[in-house]
Amino acid sequence: MTTVRTRIAPSPTGDPHVGTAYIALFNLCFARQHGGEFILRIEDTDQVRSTRESEQQIYDALRWLGIEWSEGPDVGGPHGPYRQSERGPIYQKYNAELVEKGHAFHCFCTTERLDKLRAEQTDRKETPRYDGLCMQLSKDQVQQRLAAGEPNVTRMKMPTEGVCVVPDMLRGEVEIPWDRMDMQVLMKTDGLPTYFLANVVDDHLMGITHVLRGEEWLPSAPKLIKLYEYFGWEQPQLCYMPLLRNPDKSKLSKRKNPTSITFYERMGFLPQAMLNYLGRMGWSMPDEREKFSLDEMIEHFDIQRVSLGGPIFDLEKLSWLNGQWLRELSVEAFAKEVQKWALNPEYLMKIAPHVQGRVETLSQIAPLAGFFFAGALPLEAKLFEHKKLSPEQVRQVMQLILWKLEALRQWQKDQITACIQAVVEHLELKLRDAMPLMFVAISGQASSVSVLDAMEILGPDLTRFRLRQAIELLGGVSKKETKEWEKLLAAIA
Repeated sequence: MTTVRTRIAPSPTGDPHVGTAYIALFNLCFARQHGGEFILRIEDTDQVRSTRESEQQIYDALRWLGIEWSEGPDVGGPHGPYRQSERGPIYQKYNAELVEKGHAFHCFCTTERLDKLRAEQTDRKETPRYDGLCMQLSKDQVQQRLAAGEPNVTRMKMPTEGVCVVPDMLRGEVEIPWDRMDMQVLMKTDGLPTYFLANVVDDHLMGITHVLRGEEWLPSAPKLIKLYEYFGWEQPQLCYMPLLRNPDKSKLSKRKNPTSITFYERMGFLPQAMLNYLGRMGWSMPDEREKFSLDEMIEHFDIQRVSLGGPIFDLEKLSWLNGQWLRELSVEAFAKEVQKWALNPEYLMKIAPHVQGRVETLSQIAPLAGFFFAGALPLEAKLFEHKKLSPEQVRQVMQLILWKLEALRQWQKDQITACIQAVVEHLELKLRDAMPLMFVAISGQASSVSVLDAMEILGPDLTRFRLRQAIELLGGVSKKETKEWEKLLAAIA
């Protein structure tokens, strides 16, 4: 009997996302329920945005939640390497096989030609897609252009008529017309594969039997199915999980809801409660109980109990559930969790040097440094009133700084300062114009310990959250302002 093998394959390009944890949890439960294996693979073919820091954050965040894997880049295993960036020759081999069999072809079209083609198709109200120009090239023409070192990608050939039947474990058979599929790029000009080729090759070579992924991938399922057919491989069973939603039913996004797992750790949520809440996203225990452990979820797991309605990720509901977990702890266990969360020696040692020179008695520590041990702050709008800047300029400065900080991957004081400096210089302001706003947003006070040091200690999640909180308090940012300010952001060095 085949061993069930599932996987999670996150991209290390940003903060570890709750959506990643949600899909990881369901893959883990499905595998364990069937006595199988759950593995972790890193999809880091986006060489510009992928970082090892981000990769480590994924490991740390998933482990904090209690999600463990039996194979992966950090633990090894018989099917490595488990980073796509280290599997280049493997993809080259299978890409060449597709070209040789006539299932894929070299495309030499320039970006300019493709942009023009898409614009013309859009004007004619057609679905933008590649027109197959380079498929007409003879073998000799292709060889000459390759020998000349002409930049090219590899594209897969696609049917244009009929429908592809996608077997989905939750929806049954889903029919998707072939004419909706573009001739997908499989190998980029940099010699690295796209998601589609790497995904199929890796899942096959790593013996993945079941793929549980987000439903946003369902429309492109025919491309994966066709690749399995081209290679002559048995495809894994497919399961497209409903997407997490904001309370307004829109797709979960950091603009409306904190999406980083690390944010919830820093806010003082228990990992058991967080995992419990993610388990309730579109799934329920047979007896409908709200509070359950990971072991209980695995014991009772049945994929058919997943509901297709988009599960609502509601911070209030999560907080309520976390409260249930906290209240069921013994007093000793509760005190231990508090210590582990913020009163641990490592965190206190970061804060102590900045507080020591500012207090005369230990009782002054809490009023001065209480914001280090808080999540959301009770902010007052009047503290953001500025002698030099209008209310609109105040929001603009803060929003631009927030955007710059959202893109910051190495969270150190120098880099944080550089982000703020770049914004104020571009707006022809001084650092002293922006720092009072930072003080209030981050500490809730007009003055406190060094705000730049505080931002480094609090970390990216709480810092960004508090800035968003402050901007919302001041009226938020309109769609029109967002468009205008994003243009400004693009011009900031």
